[in-house]
Amino acid sequence: MIIVTVGTHEQPFNRLVEYVDKWAEGKDEEVIIQTGYSTVEPKNCRWQKFYTQGEMDKFILDARIVITHGGPCCYNEVIQIGKVPIVVPRSRKLGEHIDDHQIEIGREFKERYKNIILVEDIEDLGNYLDHYDEIVKEMGERTHLSHNAVFCEELSKLVDHLFE
Repeated sequence: MIIVTVGTHEQPFNRLVEYVDKWAEGKDEEVIIQTGYSTVEPKNCRWQKFYTQGEMDKFILDARIVITHGGPCCYNEVIQIGKVPIVVPRSRKLGEHIDDHQIEIGREFKERYKNIILVEDIEDLGNYLDHYDEIVKEMGERTHLSHNAVFCEELSKLVDHLFE
């Protein structure tokens, strides 16, 4: 199963909903989309404007792939359970958000932690979906580390170095 969440921001994220719905046509894997304030009604996916937090938590836990908007709290939740999220940040110029902080934070996050798949060009999303398992495997074991695990690992190295 693939779960897509656009979050609860009041601006539509039609670009992501439309793309995933088109990609899902004819696919065997179930795709569920939380469409939020988007105005698109998917034809090839199970969808609802909003699911409860409990429903979303279960979808995320059960999903093979989680696609999120660029809100760091959302994709960090996915990382915390050991999955590599596909992150599609909202764009100011496309009317999806008030600024481009999701893009800026996503770039920094990808560079620093290397445990998200950042999609800045929506046309790249299908390739990431089609080759997700291979991409994650190539990313290596650090992909499953949360921020806390990475921080603790780096702190431990620093402390060990101090006591050498």
